[in-house]
Amino acid sequence: MSFKKIASAAGLVLGALASTQSYAHHAFGAEFDAKSPLTLRGNVTRIEWVNPHAWFHIEVAKADGVKEAWRIEGGTPNTLLRRGINKRSIAIGTEIVVDGYWAKDRSNSANGRNITLANGKKMFMGSSGTGAPEDGADKK
Repeated sequence: MSFKKIASAAGLVLGALASTQSYAHHAFGAEFDAKSPLTLRGNVTRIEWVNPHAWFHIEVAKADGVKEAWRIEGGTPNTLLRRGINKRSIAIGTEIVVDGYWAKDRSNSANGRNITLANGKKMFMGSSGTGAPEDGADKK
């Protein structure tokens, strides 16, 4: 195989990977509704410490007792680390309260702003500059 063919094939593969990565990252307004704040209480079932956003999965009990799985988007792992949150900060099974914004498609998905633990400790889990509404939690 000639160098030209190998370089062309490598370029196509890299181009496909780059477009997948850029598609995965989005501004707040592309997926979440700033006019639909919500508060969720549930137990952590899984944490995905991945780029471009960390995800916290919780099980929420509705008023009728039925349990729903929710995915909560946080900031980038690097942003969360700078705020003192790492993948071991919240253990699986821990009950948390999440303040955030519901997904535009009304799926069980939300953008998280704050997590509050049972002891009252509040952690800001959003990222600034995404177009998400500011509630003052990210200003120090």
